[in-house]
Amino acid sequence: MINHHVALIYAMVLGAAADGSLADSELETIRDIVEHLPIFADFEHGNLVQVASACTDLLTVEDGIDAVIAQIKENLPSRLRATAYALACDVVAADGEATQEELRYLELLRHEIEVDRLTAAAVERGAGARYARI
Repeated sequence: MINHHVALIYAMVLGAAADGSLADSELETIRDIVEHLPIFADFEHGNLVQVASACTDLLTVEDGIDAVIAQIKENLPSRLRATAYALACDVVAADGEATQEELRYLELLRHEIEVDRLTAAAVERGAGARYARI
């Protein structure tokens, strides 16, 4: 059983790993989010690497992405589901481009954790604006 901190981190790690690689900008975004957002105020920051590693280990098993998303859904309070989606969007947007694999992951996550389309559109637009580049 995982807690809400781990579920949120798993959502971000999946976003970073969806395209098959973990870009430095994505990992830095995860670290910055965990260090600065109020939802992580009582998270032991020294555990971030272990949590991220546990998530990537789960991805190596058959149907790993489905298993991780199921854990996110089971262990995340409903009031934090839009937060998980927003954090995943931020990580996907961090490197300046979203691949088809990352977009498919976001769609899968949105459906599985039941974030409505209007909320998702607003979250996606916000992430795009925050991470826009010239």
